[in-house]
Amino acid sequence: MNLTVMQPYLFAYIGYWQLINAVDIFVIYDDVNFIKRGHINRNTFLQNQKPQLFTLELVGASQNKKINEIDVGNNSKKLLKTIRQNYSKAPFFTDVFPVLEEILNNGQKELSKFLGSSLVKISKYLNIETKFLYSSDIKNDKALKAQDRLIEISKTLNATSYINSIGGIELYDKSVFSQNDINLSFLKTYEISYKQFNNEFVPNLSIVDILMFSSKDNIKNMLNHFQLI
Repeated sequence: MNLTVMQPYLFAYIGYWQLINAVDIFVIYDDVNFIKRGHINRNTFLQNQKPQLFTLELVGASQNKKINEIDVGNNSKKLLKTIRQNYSKAPFFTDVFPVLEEILNNGQKELSKFLGSSLVKISKYLNIETKFLYSSDIKNDKALKAQDRLIEISKTLNATSYINSIGGIELYDKSVFSQNDINLSFLKTYEISYKQFNNEFVPNLSIVDILMFSSKDNIKNMLNHFQLI
């Protein structure tokens, strides 16, 4: 059984979704400190043929608080309006927009649960069967740091394989995981492109952009367009 542990991101990029699709269990790392100006509550979509940052409003956000100690603010309707304005003419708008409405209007105030719900709903839309758990619900030593805690969570859940995003290649040691009978690998996304209206392709946008312009079958192909190293 393989798993990963990742902070929850708002409408994350394709590599994050490749990771979700590649594992049996995705642990939402919700009891670690919030990171400002990261992807927890921010991402980019297409606006006037250019990448535009959008931000989910938060209440009391601080790097001294855990992700699950922060609440969602009140700009969900504004985000939906902006998405509608920019994507109403996209080929899969009528399929995708109701999913985004359900996510952004779900009434959940706790940030980690709000983002966790979005992961579940988009996974359901894409027929991804990965199981989601919250690190705060798993019995583990929360005083442990970095890879030591990831290893303990993996052992608690009886995982034999741990897959991390490529960004962790300088942070985590394969030999240490191996000493604990866990195979560590890193997911490297291949270059991905798709048709966006009739303009030059703008890469590295959120999953919202991909959903709006791509069929489920094409997205399934994208989810497998990577290598493990």
